[in-house]
Amino acid sequence: MLPTRIIAVCLVLLAATSLQAGVQIRFIEGAPKDRFVLTNVGTCEVEASTLKIDLSQSAGRLIFDVTENGAGVEVFQPLEIVEGVDALRQLPLVVDGQNTIELEIATLAVGDNLAFTIDVDDTIGQREITVTGSEIEGATVSYADAVETNTATFSSDAVVNVATKDC
Repeated sequence: MLPTRIIAVCLVLLAATSLQAGVQIRFIEGAPKDRFVLTNVGTCEVEASTLKIDLSQSAGRLIFDVTENGAGVEVFQPLEIVEGVDALRQLPLVVDGQNTIELEIATLAVGDNLAFTIDVDDTIGQREITVTGSEIEGATVSYADAVETNTATFSSDAVVNVATKDC
């Protein structure tokens, strides 16, 4: 019984330390605007890097709906940075119907958020304007800097943790 507990404690510690350098991204379904919240959950600043959200492998084959006459349905919402705009090197360009967005990070301090609203539609569901957590499952987030690239996948609870470089 004791070795099992030691292994369990080691696994918990390993899981806890895996976020020492990392960003958590949450997708929050909303009407009319959906929201992505990126939080630096690590102990290091995130700087000089790119975070790419790629919806192409999502269960709902999600897309960004940012114009009235495009690939999306009904309501559309353009990209709006609602928190942490100073963390970006530049504002990202999002074309209607695309399934990726790249956020060029200048500096995101420990504990800080970068949040944006946008309309996300599914392309294979029955209610294209409403996206559930299970529909974003399979979408990926990649972190890339001059040295490394790490990729993680959204879970069905619409959250993903991606490792960043250590301090």
